[in-house]
Amino acid sequence: MAGRIEDYALIGDMQTAALVCRDGTVDWLCLPRFDSHAVFAGLLGTEEHGFWRLGPAHAADVKPPTAARRGYRGDSLILETEWDTPRGTVRVTDFMPPRDGAPQLIRIVEGVSGRVPMRSALRMRFSYGRVVPWVHKHEGRTVAVAGPDSVWFDTEAETYGKALTTYADFTVAPGDRIAFTISWQPSHKEPPPLPEPESSLEATEDFWREWVEHCTYHGPYREAVIRSLITLKALTYAPTGGIVAAPTTSLPEDIGGVRNWDYRYTWLRDAAITLSSLLRTGYREEARAWREWLLRAVAGDPENLQIMYGIAGERELGEAELDWLPGYEKSAPVRVGNGAAHQLQLDVYGEVTEALHLGHMTGLARNDYASLLQLKLIRYLEDHWQEPDEGIWEVRGPRRHFVHSKVMAWVAVDRTIKLIESGDADGPLERWRELRDDIHRDVCEKGYDKERNTFTQSYGSKELDASLLLIPQMGFLPPDDKRVIGTIEAIQRELSTPDGFILRYPTEGEDAGVDGLPGDEGAFLACSFWMADDLAMIGRVDEARKLFEKLLALRNDLGLLAEEWDPRLKRQVGNFPQAFSHVPLIDTALRLTASGAYGG
Repeated sequence: MAGRIEDYALIGDMQTAALVCRDGTVDWLCLPRFDSHAVFAGLLGTEEHGFWRLGPAHAADVKPPTAARRGYRGDSLILETEWDTPRGTVRVTDFMPPRDGAPQLIRIVEGVSGRVPMRSALRMRFSYGRVVPWVHKHEGRTVAVAGPDSVWFDTEAETYGKALTTYADFTVAPGDRIAFTISWQPSHKEPPPLPEPESSLEATEDFWREWVEHCTYHGPYREAVIRSLITLKALTYAPTGGIVAAPTTSLPEDIGGVRNWDYRYTWLRDAAITLSSLLRTGYREEARAWREWLLRAVAGDPENLQIMYGIAGERELGEAELDWLPGYEKSAPVRVGNGAAHQLQLDVYGEVTEALHLGHMTGLARNDYASLLQLKLIRYLEDHWQEPDEGIWEVRGPRRHFVHSKVMAWVAVDRTIKLIESGDADGPLERWRELRDDIHRDVCEKGYDKERNTFTQSYGSKELDASLLLIPQMGFLPPDDKRVIGTIEAIQRELSTPDGFILRYPTEGEDAGVDGLPGDEGAFLACSFWMADDLAMIGRVDEARKLFEKLLALRNDLGLLAEEWDPRLKRQVGNFPQAFSHVPLIDTALRLTASGAYGG
């Protein structure tokens, strides 16, 4: 069985990523891209669906030993895992070099003390564990081939095949270093070059050190911010600038339930807020690349704006179920693709416009087409902002007039007005000022419950929604407005878990089933960070800091967060690691640092 979600480490090359468990098992890897078919899909099934374990040798009927220590080498994505055994200590260094050719996963075994028997067990299964490849030797190298894919396995250790698995048994003493590498190549092409593990390790370390040096944040939460920034960088598809929401699919929001989605795509919302965090911490090149990706993806057709695209801008992301995979801890179905791609989510227009506005305000080089796109988005909203939609949470129930969607439509118009006022674009200024006022008035009249002094999830609803916490952060109303304070306090009362974390919305009660799905879910981590932000904005900075530090404590030992926290099981749930969790972590750290609200 796969490990707990928080037992995994992330390594990657800015084109794909692997998850490595505490016992040295790679249970998830898609090649050659984030959204390609998995070569190791054991995370969503069993060992029969592909894995690569490298660690101290153990009896076949004994659970693989868990590492005594692990951590990233400095501010990098190079993972170091150490085992203490009765015969000595051994270290495994795992990394994926930033790609200049074939994608590689490199694992270097190093003896630290004593003489430690080791084993590598490599079971490659293509097409998400369904296809057993033809494994054979080619000029001394091991190669697995099936259809369009080939994976090449290189090591100085002696290997052998048994039960459709490639093994290597060896012993390491102090100073010994033995490398293992897998490289992907289209099966019709020549073999990839022989790997150079040691020089690749040095180059990978140099890459991350130089990248981190650009960070402009030097506050008290620097460790957490840097690790989150590195994670966001790892989720960026370097060739295009697209940013995946997470490198996994179908890690459940509800263990054993059906809330399992494929997050290996670029949500405009997630990517836009990621861009904002990168800009605020000094990373303009990533922001420029994302803006170029956006302009290509939309391609002059904002009237048909999708909420998400493939990492190269693909529009068709048809959803399918992989019925041969039992799912993570029996959480079925396992899904690939995402049927929400063609939903109407009006808030996306606001997030994209806000990101373009922030790029403009922070000195990102002017792009005339970006300004033209912004104007086209507002012209679309003029005709459609009054329609119901599926909202930020991608409900699969009936469309509604979600308050957050209307607020973000207001944001889109407001930021575009500011663009015109700056002299960098031309548009019907007075008409759009009236539109901005109309949207604001509509929300305050139809989305606000005067008796309870709170905004509500949708027009006519009594239920709350954590997305309402963004009202002051987006500038829709000032933080000291009584309606804002009332909404914050209502969400604390009605959407808090016993631990003080925030749920997205009720999954039972008057509007039960708003998302059209059975089952429950955990506390959505982004919402809890939003609460900490709001508390700081209304002057309750000590409370904000305490909540923020409770959230930091939920990270795994490597500083990584999934999408949600299950307050009953006390564990992370949802796809992992999740950009939509790490972005608000950065934002809240910046706000608390600016307010001086931190311990010590």
